Amino acid sequence: MMDGKIGESESSETLVNGFAKLGLSVGILDVLNKLDYHVPTPIQSESIPHLLAGKDLIGLAATGTGKTAAFTLPVVQRIASMPKPRKAPTCLILTPTRELAMQVAAAVDKYGKALGVTVTAVFGGAGFNDQVRMIRRGVDVIVATPGRALDHIRRGTLDLSTIQAAVLDEADEMLDMGFADDLEAILGATPKERQTMLFSATMPPRIVAIAEKHLKNPVRIQIAKAVTLPGEAPKVRETCYVVQRDHKPAAVARLLEYEQPASSIVFCRTRHEADSLADDLNNRGYRPESLHGGMSQEQRDRVMKKFRSGSVNLLIATDVAARGLDINQLSHVINYHVPETPETYVHRIGRVGRAGREGVAITISEPRESNLLRNVERITKRRINQERIPNAADLQAKRLERTRDAVKAAAMEGGLDEYKSILEPLIGEFTIVDLALAAVKIANTAGRPDDDDRDIPTPMSRDNGPRRSGPPMGDRDFGPRRSGPPMGGPGGPPRAFTGPGRPAAPSTPIRGMARLFVSAGRDVGLNRRDLVNAIESEVGLGSRDVGNIEIAERFSLIDVPMEAAESAVESLNGIRLKGRKVTVRRDRAPANGDFMPG
Repeated sequence: MMDGKIGESESSETLVNGFAKLGLSVGILDVLNKLDYHVPTPIQSESIPHLLAGKDLIGLAATGTGKTAAFTLPVVQRIASMPKPRKAPTCLILTPTRELAMQVAAAVDKYGKALGVTVTAVFGGAGFNDQVRMIRRGVDVIVATPGRALDHIRRGTLDLSTIQAAVLDEADEMLDMGFADDLEAILGATPKERQTMLFSATMPPRIVAIAEKHLKNPVRIQIAKAVTLPGEAPKVRETCYVVQRDHKPAAVARLLEYEQPASSIVFCRTRHEADSLADDLNNRGYRPESLHGGMSQEQRDRVMKKFRSGSVNLLIATDVAARGLDINQLSHVINYHVPETPETYVHRIGRVGRAGREGVAITISEPRESNLLRNVERITKRRINQERIPNAADLQAKRLERTRDAVKAAAMEGGLDEYKSILEPLIGEFTIVDLALAAVKIANTAGRPDDDDRDIPTPMSRDNGPRRSGPPMGDRDFGPRRSGPPMGGPGGPPRAFTGPGRPAAPSTPIRGMARLFVSAGRDVGLNRRDLVNAIESEVGLGSRDVGNIEIAERFSLIDVPMEAAESAVESLNGIRLKGRKVTVRRDRAPANGDFMPG
């Protein structure tokens, strides 16, 4: 959150009035003063008066503009004015990721704790029963991700009938992640007479449709992107390396040694890929940490604490897990694949080169991803330099350069007398130059794997050979991967639909299995193997874990273990199957047994 703090030449009284004139209460102003927040940002100045007046609002503003305080401060003030005891939730805030949910909940707690306002965060990957206990204990504000909120609603553990204010934070992100139907269901469970706030970085037609349906005469506020001051412009070196898939782990290791980043994040497509790359780099002598949706919240918090403290300087993360993370002092971002959208690329590289510092953005591209790369260049209107992976000679030259610099620095620093005892017995047998060269050799070869100097082959690519023909393939586009019959899992061979559109008699998941709805079917050429491949790659389950699979003309149903259902929905939402971006959710079967997909 970008709230202004007291400047050296400005008085505290003048700056406190920056928030006071917005209509905030004395209690809120006292909290802000203690937090040293005094100058409201544009989104706060324009939004807070309307929200305090009870109006619905659409706020268009990028991340980092202070929008969290823009909606949390009015919410806290409204709740603090209500009589106690308050047992039922008054406000619901929906966010796309658990990281953002935690950040927003922390903001509500920071502003509202002294005023008696309580909050809890509800998201996947954390204990469901623990969340139930927190809700039943009584809480004023629920901050939730859509999937887990809907899960609580369906199980009867979250009653939204007392909600007076609802906030959709990062609404465009939630739609991009396939939560449109979930948002409709959740908002439908709240009273119609409520205040609704929608915040988004963009305003695509889908956002307009939600606003028209769920907001009443909303005030619309749009904040232009802040202008970067001279001398603070990002200085990012953007480079692409074209590498065949099998050589990508070696390429990352080679680039890490060549670049020697102070701190870096490698963005992977799936949690399985992140873990696999982390294991490979660990075997090569690096000490990376993984960050993905398959980890518990406690594990993720521990990893981020180590990364922020500097005890870990290499993070292997999936994009969803890294959303909402505010990481300073990041020197390198590495895309393990070309991002599917230019917006994702821009967002990732925006994490480096801040405040005038130099940063490096590296993209590892497979030959088939050349069209995606050209699309990024076309939208961003800048060229991404394509270079070859440093070869053994480049790497050795770089090592020798660093060793030379280190030797020079050590010589200038002095304090070398204690090492004379090592050399004195050898001086009569070897010259000083030979001994120095031997020491340099030891320094350059210690701890390196035997195969790390092998050259990484450069495939034919857009700038050094013919391009491959055929349609462009996006990230996470699952098609046939290997031959052999599909494996059905604990329920036996997967059952297929009969007839052109619906099953004659749809199966019922066996005990311990949950059914997922996938918004693609035979209309895009989807088959059972595609679905199993996606489950294996994205969720980390084996083919034997998959139960019945039923494929219709425009949708499919797939059974997965009950304990993995929520993780599967989160991981599969938004992937591409046969070129189509799909929505995945728990199947909603009506109580009377009539078949109704999705």
